[in-house]
Amino acid sequence: MAAIDGIVSGLDTAALIDSLLTLESGNQSLLKTKQSTASSLVTILQSLNTKVSSLAEHATKAAKTESWQAVKGTITQTGVTAPGATVSTSATATPGTLSFRVGAVAASQASLTTLPADAAYASGTPTFTITRDGETTTVTAASTSVADVVDAFNASGTGVTATAVKVNVLDGNGVPTGDTTYRLQLTGRETGADNAFTVSYEGTSGTTALTLDQVRAASDASLVLFPGTAAQQTLTSSSNTFEDVMTGVDLTVTEATAVGAADLTVTVARDQAAVKSLASGLVANLNTVLTEITSRTRSSTTTDSDGRTVVSGGPLSGDATVRLLQQRMLSEGSLPVDGVSPADVGIVIGRDGTFTFDDAKFTSAMAADPEKVQKVVQGVADRLAQTAKSASDAQTGTITQAVTSQQDTVKDLGARIDDWDDRLAMRRTSLERQYAALEVTLSNLQSQSSYLASQLASLTGSSSSS
Repeated sequence: MAAIDGIVSGLDTAALIDSLLTLESGNQSLLKTKQSTASSLVTILQSLNTKVSSLAEHATKAAKTESWQAVKGTITQTGVTAPGATVSTSATATPGTLSFRVGAVAASQASLTTLPADAAYASGTPTFTITRDGETTTVTAASTSVADVVDAFNASGTGVTATAVKVNVLDGNGVPTGDTTYRLQLTGRETGADNAFTVSYEGTSGTTALTLDQVRAASDASLVLFPGTAAQQTLTSSSNTFEDVMTGVDLTVTEATAVGAADLTVTVARDQAAVKSLASGLVANLNTVLTEITSRTRSSTTTDSDGRTVVSGGPLSGDATVRLLQQRMLSEGSLPVDGVSPADVGIVIGRDGTFTFDDAKFTSAMAADPEKVQKVVQGVADRLAQTAKSASDAQTGTITQAVTSQQDTVKDLGARIDDWDDRLAMRRTSLERQYAALEVTLSNLQSQSSYLASQLASLTGSSSSS
């Protein structure tokens, strides 16, 4: 219902109603402020929870023994910057060395053939049979055209690829006639001697073999192990990758070792960079969590309108859960492990409560006693992992539960704010009705006043004429 805005009274009733509703909506404004604060707190706690979860993940990894068994393989060859082989290692690889030579790399068969004349085929949709490793595959072309034959060979599962190559037409003496034609180049999809193939077609006189001119023979790769010693032996492989040449070590060959060139040596040793990243990553993740907590609990100083200094705590300054988490992580990152201080292996805590990773100290400690370093870092990591998990667990984590609690608060405040919207809307309707009734009443009174005035005026006029 729209208010009759001061038609009779002259009052700005719309402004009066807005002012009254503003006064009555004070509680709703307080609720909105609380909801905004709670929403901000949800975002802050979620950010902290993500960082704590990341710490838990890295600390768990650093606490595992298998993480410290990381190894790295390298291949060297005297006088050569790019040996003809590469190495890859798995989790089962152990330190060791092996000398070898690359005897040959694996190759797939490549052959050229001249397609028969159209009249030589048994039908207009020629059928070809590919025989490879004792198995046969039959393909049928849509027509006798070179393009359709190429498409047939290139279909999935044929074991070969085909391409048409333009060549000169030669006369009986091998001299180009000036004309060109197409020959079919067939290439095996897989390397290795077992993957050599032959091709035949269904002709007018039965199955006929295609003449294949060899471009490259199918061959195996070979490795000569322990070259020049009584233990020398040769390994062969249909592919260029030799699996588990050493425990957990695969070798992939790319080039045969030249005659007279030095032997190749594969060396598998502890991956120092990976091991170092366990400790340095632990410190980095721990510092990220502590820095986040410090920034969210730090007090700030401002000056109010009358010049007084106002000290305000950070959004998490009063959160006992966060404070306890901070204290535990500071303690767990710095306390000794079996009497050895983490600082002795490069995990150093400063007076400001931050941690730094001392690369030089870690490297020196690893060179002197790698088992001790591993034990200390694993001990610190295990303590931090347990604390971080208990805080960030998706179901039972203390910070996770704090996030859920604040989200419930935001939801509850939202419902109460909505209730106030309904209440204020009803109040506005009521006030509009009251002021509309007031205008009607004033209008009636004004009409009555005008009537009485006119009556009095008429009486006064009658008395004067008498």
